[in-house]
Amino acid sequence: MKKPGAPGPSRTTSDLETRDRLLKAAERLFAERGFKKVTVRDICRAARANVAAVNYHFGDKQGLYREVLRIAIDVVRETTEAGREAGQGRAPEEKLERYFRIFLNRVTAPGHENLHRLIQREIDDPTAALDAFVEEAVRPRVEYIASIVVEMIGGEPTDPEVLRAVGSILSQTLVYVRKNPIAERLGFSFKATPAAIEEAARHIAAFSVAGVRAVAVQRA
Repeated sequence: MKKPGAPGPSRTTSDLETRDRLLKAAERLFAERGFKKVTVRDICRAARANVAAVNYHFGDKQGLYREVLRIAIDVVRETTEAGREAGQGRAPEEKLERYFRIFLNRVTAPGHENLHRLIQREIDDPTAALDAFVEEAVRPRVEYIASIVVEMIGGEPTDPEVLRAVGSILSQTLVYVRKNPIAERLGFSFKATPAAIEEAARHIAAFSVAGVRAVAVQRA
């Protein structure tokens, strides 16, 4: 039996167009207001669709939300995988630089603003879909960065010391990917030009490597 919302051969072009409009409208509204403050009627009105369309295509509002979050999960996974492939066979330092170059290029590119806001809303006000996001999007990214740290200092990817290093490395991206009026007033502004992204990737990698090496010295 086909799951609700899964496109099948019997779907008409009109059905698929309606489904796409629902996804786009839901992505925007969920990003703006969060899951709880958006109604099915709101989404259908914005998508110019019959109020029964959400149930027809996705089962219910939760099913539609899961499908929208699935798009965000795929974007995060693709970025992590691209970074992993770019670093294959490279030294740990270069793996980090290549990863963050790809990450910053993708996360600052136009077109995914609503998905970034949606992810932040899910973090701030979790729904039942959070576990899927953590396991399928965040964990692979953490595990990849952890593998680089382990390559430099040894240990296991789940060691508290390794995970603290991973947290420190990934947290550096916040000043680059989130608009922060306080940071901007303090001079931490970032315009995502190719040159600026290159410089930021090099800085994050160099700073991270120096920090990880310092941890290694403390462990010796």
